[in-house]
Amino acid sequence: MAEKETAKPKAEGVVLLSGDNPQIAKGFGDEPVAAYIAAVPGWKQEVARAIDAAIVRTVPGVKKAVKWNTPLYGLDGETWFTSMHCFKSYVRVTFFKGTELDPMPPKTSKVAGVRYYDVTEAGLDEKQFAAWLEQAVLLPGEKM
Repeated sequence: MAEKETAKPKAEGVVLLSGDNPQIAKGFGDEPVAAYIAAVPGWKQEVARAIDAAIVRTVPGVKKAVKWNTPLYGLDGETWFTSMHCFKSYVRVTFFKGTELDPMPPKTSKVAGVRYYDVTEAGLDEKQFAAWLEQAVLLPGEKM
């Protein structure tokens, strides 16, 4: 039986949860997302910065929030089209209506309609990511 991984302390009082995902208080706007990104360890921080920057560049006026230790991105601050979350060997981008994107992001989900794009240390495919974002913002967002 494997031992349950315990939370690890991070500088400035931030706790890293399983997969080195930062534990950040729920909040709306740029500040909680910036705090999340600042607490992401190692090479994953640069990936998280690239994801956030690509979203801001591709979706002018995007609204941001952190809920459940996960940055969310939407148009109205109440529904969301994508999120990101840290794992040990990648940063996962979730497209809540991913099965409606063409081409679909590569990873399947047990949740109907959801698809994942796992970004490794190799970096973000900015052209494909922007194409997915341009499509995702045209679809109804998910309430969370």
